[in-house]
Amino acid sequence: MGKIAFVFSGQGAQHPGMGKEFYENNKSVQSLFDQAEKIRPGTLATMFEGDAAALCATENTQPCLYLADLAPAIVLSEAGIHPAGAAGFSLGELPALAFAGAMNLSDGFSLTVKRGEYMGAATKEQKTAMAAVVKLDNETVEKICAEFDAVYPVNYNAPGQLSVAGDAEQMKTFSERIKAEGGLAIPLKVAGGFHSPFMDTAAAHFADVLTKTPFAAPSIPVYANYTAKPYQAPIADTLREQMNHPVLWERTIRQMAEDGFDTFIETGVGNVLTKLIAKIVPECRVLTAQSVEDCANIAEEVASHA
Repeated sequence: MGKIAFVFSGQGAQHPGMGKEFYENNKSVQSLFDQAEKIRPGTLATMFEGDAAALCATENTQPCLYLADLAPAIVLSEAGIHPAGAAGFSLGELPALAFAGAMNLSDGFSLTVKRGEYMGAATKEQKTAMAAVVKLDNETVEKICAEFDAVYPVNYNAPGQLSVAGDAEQMKTFSERIKAEGGLAIPLKVAGGFHSPFMDTAAAHFADVLTKTPFAAPSIPVYANYTAKPYQAPIADTLREQMNHPVLWERTIRQMAEDGFDTFIETGVGNVLTKLIAKIVPECRVLTAQSVEDCANIAEEVASHA
């Protein structure tokens, strides 16, 4: 076996009840969640009992998902699985950095709360939408985006899948252009035009918060969406740029594979990253940790290959 990486889920797969099983079965998770509740009262109710619409609001999604992402990582770590590296998709980059010790878990939660607030506010200032484009190569999608003044390629997910963000009205015509070229634009369950110039104001506000946050060198390499390479100091600069620049996920995973990672464990909610990684590096092993049982099975499987 080569090196193991934890990969932390991004927005889109959130659902009411996420994280509750881990909270009820692990004292470390319970402690983290309780600390977060003191920082932002109402978070656990939104996670465990809120309706889907409330949970999909960016200002709610991000802090809730931060906790849900960290829960299985904590359980796996306590089961003896210690990754040699990490990455996170968009929002998932914050729990990845916190898990790696770049900031303490509470500071990471507080940062995530602010990030969600700023990005949520930006989504209310403009009518935007996102879609995942499939069946076309990146170059074709980029050329079609260039035909519009407010549509941008933003998430380079996997071969044949590139997400775009744009003005809601322009996205309608964009989708028709994609269809005419033989592709398909699938609307995404997110609230705004993330990782694009639509987030410039949010990134500027977030930069002010980042300057007040103490960062440390991560204990393991954390690969950045913005560069597709491990974080280097200053961490705050890269985190800021991540908000309004594309997520280079495919390039990130290929770089990690080149660096010796051959086992990826998705921690958090859903299995979106599991599917993407399987497309990018089909020779690698990809596992999903969504439940306490998943974590136990993964720990057993990893131990059997040690």
